[in-house]
Amino acid sequence: MADVGVYLYGVAQDPAPDAVRDLSGVAGTPVRAVADGAFTALVSTVDLEEFGEAGLRRNLENLRWLEATARAHHDVVDTVARSAPTAPVRIATVYRDDDRVRELLRDRRDELTEVLGRVVGRVEWGVKAYGTADSAARETPDADDAADERPGMAYLRRRRVQRQSREDASRRLAEQAQEIHTTLSDHAVASRQHPPQDPRLSGHEGTMILNVAYLLDEDRTDALAAAADELATRMPGVRIELTGPWPAYSFTELDAT
Repeated sequence: MADVGVYLYGVAQDPAPDAVRDLSGVAGTPVRAVADGAFTALVSTVDLEEFGEAGLRRNLENLRWLEATARAHHDVVDTVARSAPTAPVRIATVYRDDDRVRELLRDRRDELTEVLGRVVGRVEWGVKAYGTADSAARETPDADDAADERPGMAYLRRRRVQRQSREDASRRLAEQAQEIHTTLSDHAVASRQHPPQDPRLSGHEGTMILNVAYLLDEDRTDALAAAADELATRMPGVRIELTGPWPAYSFTELDAT
């Protein structure tokens, strides 16, 4: 018989009895519930040949395996979070057995109560903003007529003007990003800033100047979208992209170690 472990996706508070019915998780395994009081761990029984310490060291270097596992992990959390407050844990968190999972629920009861209570009736929206140096540039005064200027001095002057223009544009982009964040934060109860993505990964032209997750009451979604539209209108050349609603990943993730 294969040596098995318990893969943990996350913890939900008072989910519906059928929340994980017919739900498949990592490696196609059935998802089941391990409950203790008001909290329910979402788990699968997995083969430790694949999900044990040695297997994970090997598989986490396999991008195809990692992508499939991350997608299955997300799908389980996303499905349950649509009906109950749910806190995800880090991908590839594996316990020896159900008793160890119940121990987690008991030992972290106060933390779970606080974390999940924070997101009841709330959703996460992601906001990314993109700008370019051209969109942030302000008119640069013409340089003095330098018809008699020596070529070397003219070159140095042009380089100085170009450098100053780039610095001004970068400063302006930072100001625009701060204005967007300050305005949108007024509609949220919390925010979490994420590092900007590499343009090669984001698939967008220009520089990502803002990458923030906002936690907001469900009835504030339209107000957030309207504020983003108004900001984009006032900032030609800046694109603001909203994604969501999502389970409140950025505000509930547990360190289950």
